[in-house]
Amino acid sequence: MTFALKKNNLPKYTVSDYEQWEGRWELIDGIPFAMSPLPNAKHQWINSNIIYELKSALKECNGCRAYMPIDWRISDDTVVQPEASVVCGEITGQYLRFPPMVAFEIISHSSEKKDRETKHDLYYAAGVKFYVIVFPEDEMVEVYEWSENGYILKLQGHSGIYDFDFNICKMTIDFQTIWN
Repeated sequence: MTFALKKNNLPKYTVSDYEQWEGRWELIDGIPFAMSPLPNAKHQWINSNIIYELKSALKECNGCRAYMPIDWRISDDTVVQPEASVVCGEITGQYLRFPPMVAFEIISHSSEKKDRETKHDLYYAAGVKFYVIVFPEDEMVEVYEWSENGYILKLQGHSGIYDFDFNICKMTIDFQTIWN
């Protein structure tokens, strides 16, 4: 006999609880998600290349910076850590408290459902203008842009150049460069 736990039957945690936990965690709607201790070498290599490309593309974009995983506190029961992000504005305190302009997630087998569904919907609802999903094993990316009717897939493939417009500035990323 099998049964499924219903979300409202699970204990609900807060940021105060999150701050006490050891290891890497995300908290989404009060539900804790354990993160793998360290991503594999390919995952880390791709993320470092993404950060390099973001930093290079943002040189003329005053007020916007690229970040590796940073705690983004969306609410009292939700804290996530995008793999990489572009933040336009000053971060004060321990947490990012407003949506990044761009959030990157690098898919692993254990995170695919959470990244493609849960975070996709969460980032949209929070107002993240661009959501980029990276598939390291297939060397593919998907770039989504916020619209009033949901995210719109703007780029999908191994390579491609995409212009991100943040209203206060723009940046261009050639996704071919993140694989090498």
